[in-house]
Order: sequence, then structure tokens, then C-alpha cells
Amino acid sequence: MISIPKGTKDILPDEAYKWQRLEAEFREICESFGFREIRTPVFEHTELFRRGVGESTDIVQKEMYTFEIAGRSLTLKPEGTAGVVRSFVENKLYAGTMPAKYYYLTPCFRYEKMQKGRQRQFHQFGIEIFGSSDMLADAEIMGLTMSFFEKLGIEDLKLKINSIGCPDCRAGYRKMLQDFLRPSLDELCDTCKDRFERNPLRILDCKSPICKAVGEDAPRMMDFLCEECRDAFDKLKMNLEAMGLDYEVDVGIVRGLDYYTKTAFEIVSDKLGAQSTVCGGGRYDYLIEEMDGPYTPGVGMALGVERLLLILEASGIEIPEPENCDVFVAFADEAARPEAVRLSSKLRAAGIKTMMDAAGRGLKAQFKYADRQNARYAIVIGSDEVGRGVVQLRNMKDSSQKEVPFADIVRELKNI
Repeated sequence: MISIPKGTKDILPDEAYKWQRLEAEFREICESFGFREIRTPVFEHTELFRRGVGESTDIVQKEMYTFEIAGRSLTLKPEGTAGVVRSFVENKLYAGTMPAKYYYLTPCFRYEKMQKGRQRQFHQFGIEIFGSSDMLADAEIMGLTMSFFEKLGIEDLKLKINSIGCPDCRAGYRKMLQDFLRPSLDELCDTCKDRFERNPLRILDCKSPICKAVGEDAPRMMDFLCEECRDAFDKLKMNLEAMGLDYEVDVGIVRGLDYYTKTAFEIVSDKLGAQSTVCGGGRYDYLIEEMDGPYTPGVGMALGVERLLLILEASGIEIPEPENCDVFVAFADEAARPEAVRLSSKLRAAGIKTMMDAAGRGLKAQFKYADRQNARYAIVIGSDEVGRGVVQLRNMKDSSQKEVPFADIVRELKNI
């Protein structure tokens, strides 16, 4: 038997309704903040992620699903932002009204160690604001995200913020951090030894216990911010306070992608154990320029849907399963079948969820099938009913039954 690839998961009908509800809620909250949906291809040219995500990241070095076809290197998208930026530049959307606000729902792919709530094919909700350097944009990203969680009924989340500076103030900090780490370089994991020259800031984000211990007393970027970055961080805090959002400054937040500047944030929960981060994001003022577009500041957030489902489960929040079937139309004999089919079409056109048995079973078996589909009502049509222009309407919960004229059945069902 051909089995599903490791790291992927079927979303079966008894779970798919949860995804549909979350997707609908996410679309609604995004549109209420003025965001519009953008959809980009599931694979892109590999160079997009090398330049956009960053050569020094674990994603690019170890985790991408890359393949060659017709002499071109292509990669399944490992995250959502790079593709949105590519589309923004390629389609010259920067010529429109700024700031531009986008949201997306997309599958992503990373060949990484599987953990609870983390698959090799996973799904992201994401939002991006392009064209604003004002810290209100950063606060709005966080406000939308917290509002989304609140709408779902999720409580006890913590918003943690940090500033990781800009290229100007990071240059001096980078040298000081390297000087601090150099005596312990041999103790670092192989990945962090490579990061030492490429991007030493990422060493502070390593999950290795040894690397965490080495970096525990390292100097922090917050102490080396230039005046512009410090002023931006103060304005971010002011905007968050004006929105009524509680936050905590966490100087340990680095984020795992090279393109971040200034703002970095995470939203964490104590219900996920060691893997406490629910979502994260930040500012990337030079990413669009790096992708051959004009200088356009940006800020965004990405949220893993699988982890969101875990949070809902850990919080005891149930998404109610929708009614699969309002009415089941059963026919008592073959002569009544055409009329039953016509009625089913009429009911569906009126917006009533209607099912029939497509297996040619007898009336008793049809009722058994209707019961398994949790049908609220059943309509029974036989030759006698066809001749008299009526149907039998049965309440499947209490088995009560009444006769209704065929012409009145839609109105009768709408009323009940």
C-alpha cells in the first residue's frame, strides 16, 4: 500500500470543518483591518529564498525542498513573506497607494525535525504591511493578531517584543558579540560555529542547551540601539499602550530569519510546553529593496495553523461541527425516484442542505443512512404521495411525521 509521506498529514472531513472555521475567522478579522488577500505559487525559483530568507538561516541551509527541472532550480515555499515580496515587486504594486496591506493562507514546506504541531508540510496564516515606517503599522500587526486570538476565545497569551536594530547600529554590536563568543567558539554546535561569521546574532536564538548557556550573559542588541531605532521602539510601546495591549520586553527574541530589522515579536502560550511560541513576526525595512524593488519598508506576522489547533485543544475550546444534513429525501419505490431527485434539487437551490441515498437501497436502509448522517428531517416520497402531490415530513429526533403539500415543502422547511 502506498502510504502518506512522513511529515505530512491528511485533513479528514471530521477535522476539516475546524480548518474552514479558522480560515473564515482569519479572513474576517483581516478584512476588518483593511487587509486584502494575495495568493502566490507553492513553488518559486530557489534564488528567491536564498536572497529573501537568508543564506545563513537553517531554512536555506538544511530545510528546503529543492528540485531541478529543465535546468532551473525550484523550491517549495518554506515561508510566505518572500513570495509576497516577489509578487509585490514583479507586479509593480509599489506604484499603487501605500501602505499596501495583504493577508495570505498557504501551505509551506520544510524538511525539519518533526515536533508536536510541526509537520514538514504545514500551513500558515500571514499578514504584511508594505510602505510604512511608522510604528503604528507594527502595532497594528500585533493588534490584529491578538484580536484574532481573542475572537477565538484563547486567553493567557503573552505578547513579547524586542528591537534587533538596523544595519547601522548592528555593525558595532556584531563585533562586540563576536568578541564575547570567540573564547567559547569550540563549545558551540556546528550550526552556530558557521553562524559566527555569517550572522552571530542568530546564535542567541539557538535551541541547543550548550549554545543557550554560552549566550546567556552575552551583550544584548537593546543596549546598542542607535537613536533612530531606540525612538522607534519607544513609539511602538506607546502605540501598543494606546491600543490597550499588554506586552513584555524580551531582549532574547531574535527570530529565525535574516531579513528582520528593528521590531521583532512573538506571542507565546504556557499551554504548549517547551515549544511555547504560537506565532511571531517583525519589521523588514530592506527586504523589498534586496529583491530589486524600490526601498519600501515592511512589517508582518506568520502563524502556524497546526499550532493554533493545538492551542485551541489545550485551552479546551471546541469548534462546533456544522450540521452536515438538514433534510434527507427518501423514496419508497422506484416510481417515486424522479420526483425525489427533482425535490432534492429544489431544496438545495433554496439553500437547504439536502442528501439522498445514491446506493439504491430500500426505504429502511435509507432511514438508517439518514440517521448516520445526523439528518434533522427526512422527506418520504412514494407512488401514493406523487399521485396526491404531497410528501411525508418526518422529524428524525422524535419520529413525529406529518403530510405537507409538495408546493409548500420549501416554505415549511424554511419556517422550521
